[in-house]
Amino acid sequence: MIDYIIGTVEYISDDSIVIERNGIGFRITTSAITSNRVSLHDKITIYTYMNVREDDISLFGFLTRDEISVFKLLISVSGIGPKVAVAILSVLTVDELRMAILSEDSKAIAKANGVGSKTALRVVLELKDKFKLEDALDSFSTRDDLSDIAANDIITETAMALTSLGYSNVEAMKAIKNIKGHDNMTVEELLKASLKVIG
Repeated sequence: MIDYIIGTVEYISDDSIVIERNGIGFRITTSAITSNRVSLHDKITIYTYMNVREDDISLFGFLTRDEISVFKLLISVSGIGPKVAVAILSVLTVDELRMAILSEDSKAIAKANGVGSKTALRVVLELKDKFKLEDALDSFSTRDDLSDIAANDIITETAMALTSLGYSNVEAMKAIKNIKGHDNMTVEELLKASLKVIG
């Protein structure tokens, strides 16, 4: 019903923001990641989903169409309601979630508040066919990097080395992404730097 709202941020908490538009304040439940990306009095566009129940009507929202699309995919999973979907998107970005699902890393998803190991596994099983590896890798490398097979091989080898040491795929890719100049390092250099970041 309400696709998006353009307005001014008047209130921020860990799980919601209030957007003022034409004298009306819209309370929108959102992820901690989204809350951390906005500031008071920012003028923003937020893409929304209206959840209607017998006893409640709530708005859920995110800053990009990609995020709201992934949110809708999450709530299509049996046993996942809007609040649990928000909890998942509070501990994992959309790209980290894609990576977790494609690499069957249910442990990363289970870190979300209110998500048990069985629910996390269900998310992986029901959504695995709906994501592409290219979309997941896109956040960890620039488009130029993706065309550079050598750089990609180094990232892949380093990620595999980290997972063999017991780290999850998401933890590995997060660490690699946070290393400045990771695309110009050898596997050994990148592995050492990644271990420092994770450690």
